[in-house]
Amino acid sequence: MQFPQIRLESKFGQTEIRTQSSKLEIEQPKAELSIEQPAAKLNIDRKPARLTIDQTEARADMDLKPISRRIDEAAQQGYQDWLSGLARVSQDGDELMRIENGGNPIADQAKRNSESPMLDFNIGWTPSAGSVKIGYDPGKVDINWKQNKPVIESRLNKPIITYTPGKAEVSLKQHPSLKIDFANLRHVGINYEQSI
Repeated sequence: MQFPQIRLESKFGQTEIRTQSSKLEIEQPKAELSIEQPAAKLNIDRKPARLTIDQTEARADMDLKPISRRIDEAAQQGYQDWLSGLARVSQDGDELMRIENGGNPIADQAKRNSESPMLDFNIGWTPSAGSVKIGYDPGKVDINWKQNKPVIESRLNKPIITYTPGKAEVSLKQHPSLKIDFANLRHVGINYEQSI
């Protein structure tokens, strides 16, 4: 005996998703940097050292005098000799004026004026100690400098950003379906029978 059957055949719907990833690109250009260093300024002012040696007196002690000095000394010596001669003549005159007081002033004066004076003599042609004068000026050094600060210039560059957004495509890969099939179905009516 055949039983009536209803056959159902179904298929599920299937979706399909296609994705494209987003893309981010970042490029950072280098910063621009400029550094300039002006040179420092240096100024040196120098007064040189000076050594002076004066040997005028040492040369004079050795009788190596310039003519101007010889003339000055001779004039000075003549003046001193004139003053001492004047004093001697005045003294002699005073003694002769008082001749009545006794004594023998004429003989004393003749003896005194006829004697040569005692001369002092030392080792000749030798400079005296300390006759060479030495002077020294150490000089001076002035150093001035000026520092110049560096000139720094910098410029930042912004990053270059490129962005490609991602996307997703959703589609129906398989449509859902329902298939219904009948087997052994009969419709029995009055004087009528039909297979469905």
